[in-house]
Amino acid sequence: MSLVYVFLADGFEEVEGLTAVDLLRRAGADVKTVSIMGRKRITSSHQVAVESDLIFEEISEKADMLVLPGGLPGTTHLKEHEGLSELLREQYEAGRWVAAICAAPSVLGALGFLKGRKATSYPGFVDDTVCGQYVEDAVVVDGNVVTSRGLGTAIPFGLTLIELLFDKEKSEEIAHSIMYR
Repeated sequence: MSLVYVFLADGFEEVEGLTAVDLLRRAGADVKTVSIMGRKRITSSHQVAVESDLIFEEISEKADMLVLPGGLPGTTHLKEHEGLSELLREQYEAGRWVAAICAAPSVLGALGFLKGRKATSYPGFVDDTVCGQYVEDAVVVDGNVVTSRGLGTAIPFGLTLIELLFDKEKSEEIAHSIMYR
């Protein structure tokens, strides 16, 4: 079973984070929400309280995929967390999946993961998404890096993550089950 960590910080965009959690769990992935705030209770950018499964310090296994939702100031908190940066570096260098949506691709850009790669992000973060080629596709997969544009692309982002961890048939099955297109 694929293990996925979705990292949450105060000010995260709840639809971007929780859509990925929901769709991946429907597909059968073992998804853990992980707070980087030192406590399990997180407040989203729209004041929705969420209880994470773990706090960062409780991570004990390597994941198949790490996912960063956008939102502000959630993305800023993600970018400033040294432990998360180190975990992302280890994941990236091992060739395992790293994924980010909306403002969060800027975290991957700051770490140098997008150098020479195609990537996308929320339009207001084009300059912070330091990459080889910026594109406006809903979801971009280049190597072991996945980026997406924002709340409106949360479902295609989640379905792409399913396709990468499982296969196209599983992604299509989940899309059909949620009446997507």
